[in-house]
Amino acid sequence: MRLVINEPVERMDRPYARRWWALLVLCLSLLIIVMANTALTVAAPDMTRDLGLSSADLQWVIDGYTVPYAALMLLLGAIGDKYSRRGALVLGLVVFGGGAVAGSLVDSSAGVIAARAVMGVGAALIMPATLSLLAATFPRAERAKAITLWTATAGLAIAAGPLVAGALLQHHGWSSTFLINVPIAALAIVGALVLVPPSRAAHRHRVDHVGGLLSVVWIGSLVYMIIEGPHFGWGVRAVTAAVVAGLGLVAFVVWELRHPRPVVDVRRFAQRRFAGSNLAVALFFLAVFGAFYYLTQHLQFVLGYDALDTGVRMLPLAGAVFAGSALTGYLTPRVGMRITVTAGMVGGTAALALLTRVDAASSYGDFVLPLVILGLAIGLALSPCTDAIMGAFPESELGVGGAVNDTSLELGGSLGIALLGSVLASSYSSHLSDATRGGKLPADALATAQDSVGAGYAVAQGIGDKARQLGEQAARAGHAGNTEKAAQLKAQSDQLGHGARQMADAVGSSFSDAVAHTSLIGAVILGVGTVLVAVLLPWKERAAGVRVAEGAEVAEGDARDTGDASAAGGAGAAEVETETEAEAEAEAEAEAEAEAEAEAEAEAESEAEESAVTR
Repeated sequence: MRLVINEPVERMDRPYARRWWALLVLCLSLLIIVMANTALTVAAPDMTRDLGLSSADLQWVIDGYTVPYAALMLLLGAIGDKYSRRGALVLGLVVFGGGAVAGSLVDSSAGVIAARAVMGVGAALIMPATLSLLAATFPRAERAKAITLWTATAGLAIAAGPLVAGALLQHHGWSSTFLINVPIAALAIVGALVLVPPSRAAHRHRVDHVGGLLSVVWIGSLVYMIIEGPHFGWGVRAVTAAVVAGLGLVAFVVWELRHPRPVVDVRRFAQRRFAGSNLAVALFFLAVFGAFYYLTQHLQFVLGYDALDTGVRMLPLAGAVFAGSALTGYLTPRVGMRITVTAGMVGGTAALALLTRVDAASSYGDFVLPLVILGLAIGLALSPCTDAIMGAFPESELGVGGAVNDTSLELGGSLGIALLGSVLASSYSSHLSDATRGGKLPADALATAQDSVGAGYAVAQGIGDKARQLGEQAARAGHAGNTEKAAQLKAQSDQLGHGARQMADAVGSSFSDAVAHTSLIGAVILGVGTVLVAVLLPWKERAAGVRVAEGAEVAEGDARDTGDASAAGGAGAAEVETETEAEAEAEAEAEAEAEAEAEAEAEAESEAEESAVTR
């Protein structure tokens, strides 16, 4: 048996035998690109201290990864469809690993930002490739189960990032959080070559490079605006990015509507199921990434946990994601996607609502229930949405389908960190100003403390350090017999020590109040979004107590691709009567063959038309 598998999955006459091992490789690849962001939130304090990062530098260390990651996915997903989805995955892992090595070696903010940008390019290759290879490798009857595990891996990575980073930071520097990606990427490369069969679109028409470049422009500008405006003010750069994003989006839509082979058919967004699923993904990650952003800070700064302890205390979220994913596999075939997704979004809204009770007296125990509910909500809602998004694309556009899903995810996450992060900063600054009003804190020290919760505690620590120095001077003066001076210094030391404790209490209570206020805003946003998603998603009838084979979803997705609505209805009714999984898979394969024939005919017609136009 050959070590490297070279038989394309499209040429196999039966489902690939080692497809579940292939899924393990795809999930491993997904794990490291999600962990690359969540781990950095824990490593940020050490990086700030060692590299002397300003708040702006730190923001771009985090978001230097996000901009190329979000902007390039559509174009690179289409290129992967045309040439090689596995090739895109392997190349992405190589680029990602190279960026990680560079990030561990640099010693400046500019170097770290550049390395993170390279990792973002690698992630833009990896993320859509994992979903497209998953969809190509698994028969439609098993695809929902595989996507459920893929989604659970993403949830695990959100919590595992801080845990792994915390463990590394116990004995190593922040550079180890970059280097840990290298052996995992190398293992994933070997696994991809040995276990993941190659795949690409059967009909390799030209890539819509103009549409792809326009997508890079408008998505990249939009993400830049989301980052720049709320954090650094709506100056010339943020406004320019907003204008470019708007014009680029209009140009992209117009071009895609007119192009015979668009990089993504924007007409799909008129379909309620597709639009609702994308909206749900974006809103959920807005809430999840925003909440994760301020919860990790609260655990570290206010409750005083170190990096490892913070990671351990995020584990209830990961466990709940797996439980929610298992639950959605049971519920969705019985009650339908609309109810399952809506229930998940209601759960997410409830989790954020519970966080509005956070105050200065809150302990970790007050966070456990919201974390568990949020994890369950992620597992419930995201798997059906991802499955619906991927099901809207034909086999020839699976890379683009994965890119659309992942772009919604990334835009939502970026918006969550920017929007809720901005609300958090503004609320914290306002509460701290109120809490210190009437005190003797200098204006410049207050301004420094208002920059972030970490800066606030640093100011309090600085006051405490000065109090200790005066106490030591008082002790020396007393030993020297200068009792009057010793008493004077001791009084000043006590006063400053009391001021340091008051400042630390003010910072903690102000940030806790800001967390509660920000959670309220997040709950309102997700609550309104829940209503919109519930309205958009269509009802799907399910026979109570009867297992509905997933081949019904296959037939409906294929009928949408070929425009045969009557076939969708007939196939759905036939599937309710199907009794065995073997029959469901046989029907799914027959539908796939019909789709391939339809695509071949469409391709031939398109080529004939283009030839006629040329003549």
